[in-house]
Amino acid sequence: MVAVLSKTGIRLMPTSSYRARKLLARKKAVIAGYRPFTIRLTERESGEIQPIEYTIDTGYYHIGNSVKTVKHELAAVEVRTLMDEKLRQEDRHRYRRQRRSRLRYRAARFDNRRRREGWLAPSVRHRMEQNLSVLNRIARVVPVSRIVMEMGQFDTQVLKAVASGIPLPQGADYQQGDRYGIATLREAVFTRDNYTCQCCGKKGTDGVILHVHHIRYRSQGGTDAMSNLATVCYKCHTPKNHKPGGILYGWKLKLPSFKGATFMTSVRWMLYHQVKELYPELEIQLTYGAATKEQRRILDVPKSHVNDAYTMGDFHPSHRVRPVIYQKKRRNNRVLEKFYDAKYIDLRDGKKHSGQELFNGRTNRNHNRDTENLHKYRGKKVSKGRRSIRRRRYPFQPHDLVVYRGKSLETAGCHNKGTRLLIGKRSIAVKEVKIRQYCGGYFAVEI
Repeated sequence: MVAVLSKTGIRLMPTSSYRARKLLARKKAVIAGYRPFTIRLTERESGEIQPIEYTIDTGYYHIGNSVKTVKHELAAVEVRTLMDEKLRQEDRHRYRRQRRSRLRYRAARFDNRRRREGWLAPSVRHRMEQNLSVLNRIARVVPVSRIVMEMGQFDTQVLKAVASGIPLPQGADYQQGDRYGIATLREAVFTRDNYTCQCCGKKGTDGVILHVHHIRYRSQGGTDAMSNLATVCYKCHTPKNHKPGGILYGWKLKLPSFKGATFMTSVRWMLYHQVKELYPELEIQLTYGAATKEQRRILDVPKSHVNDAYTMGDFHPSHRVRPVIYQKKRRNNRVLEKFYDAKYIDLRDGKKHSGQELFNGRTNRNHNRDTENLHKYRGKKVSKGRRSIRRRRYPFQPHDLVVYRGKSLETAGCHNKGTRLLIGKRSIAVKEVKIRQYCGGYFAVEI
């Protein structure tokens, strides 16, 4: 689909890429935008408009979109949001506090801040804004006549009970959860696991120290939900066991994550009112997952986010287009400072290892060593630990398209202070390439 604007900026019916190339070659149109690709006619000022239905399968991670008329599906797009927003915010906060502590004393400011009305956590706000962003990109260049949105309300307590195979909550069960009558989350996890290590089977009465382990690591989007926590002893809860090959690596969650259900329940009406405010002249219709599932069964289409968007609404054309999947990309890295650990020669095998790998055996300085002290195996220091501070934005970013020796290639980023470009495993001087297209905020994962 190629969006078309008239000479005066009126949204006209989209056209094919073949016809758009012809118009551009004959100077009857100019490029007006890239996502989606849009042209502006240089002669025509108006045209006939057909009813266009835009359906969106809103979601936490996957956002399905379908633009269709009675006879044709014009576009089928799936957008995947970022999953590390919370982690990035925490890193940014930690480095900022460290920088402030190294300067002169400054009075604390956190008590002066107030959360405005309608405040959302950064990770939740990012995903809601992505749903709006995708909708705005299409609706501003395509003459949409109606918007259909899937917004469900979920009872996470019922979903959790069904997944666990326990009776559905009734009455006071909603107030008396897993932690009812227990002071702390740590104690609730130990009580559930009977104060027993889930790896070796040792109990707290045997004199071992018990830790709370995140089954899905925090760096991978894990939460503090009890279904993501397990009791392990101090001899099992080591950095080595957290890495590939360790006994803690690759554990499966006891229950599926309900982040998506919680997200949609909390923002669905806020999202609806914002769309209504942006497009007051359009008809906005809401639907639910049960209706989408039934319609998908009637039309006999497989389950996917793009197909969910296709089955919504009143138009179900037989002529469909090939779906495109886009991954959201971070435009700017908020963490401008990184730490690189020192490297040592391991006396056991003669290979280089980081200081973290040859550590002193303690995961916390407040208690005794948990595992063997590996400091004694540190040989010659090969490289010192260092802090790297990025002071400027590099001209090329990952997934940009560049031209090198007549070929169009995708970049993987810059190095050597921005003077060289990474393309696959090759390092090329920036002077030898020319930019073809900047990636922007999205890059295609699958077409």
